Amino acid sequence: MSDTRDIRSTLGEGEHYAGLILGKEGEPDYHLVLMNGEVVQAGWAAATGWARELGGALPSRRELSLLFANVKEQFEREWYWSREPQAGHPHLVWGQNFASGIQTVYGRAFRGHARAVRRVPVE
Repeated sequence: MSDTRDIRSTLGEGEHYAGLILGKEGEPDYHLVLMNGEVVQAGWAAATGWARELGGALPSRRELSLLFANVKEQFEREWYWSREPQAGHPHLVWGQNFASGIQTVYGRAFRGHARAVRRVPVE
């Protein structure tokens, strides 16, 4: 299912195809799908649990950049959680501002927005 047309045909209601993420250091490439729904005013742990309940995950920093570039209109002009803690500071987690495009870190207790993604391997 490596063809973009094939991926688009599998999108669920309210899902959006965000694009292709190229693998790094031998990891496989994959397609990124933005899942339906959003959580607001949630700390990182709650946002992570919410995404998992949907059958997805919070996006990585790279994925947030792709989402900002390709499906920005699907986001509020707010700050969104990633799944990535800051290296050396596990109490801080990266996220992205969808008004400015800036990525920065906040404490896990900060109440931000979250969207879930799913990853479809390139075959």
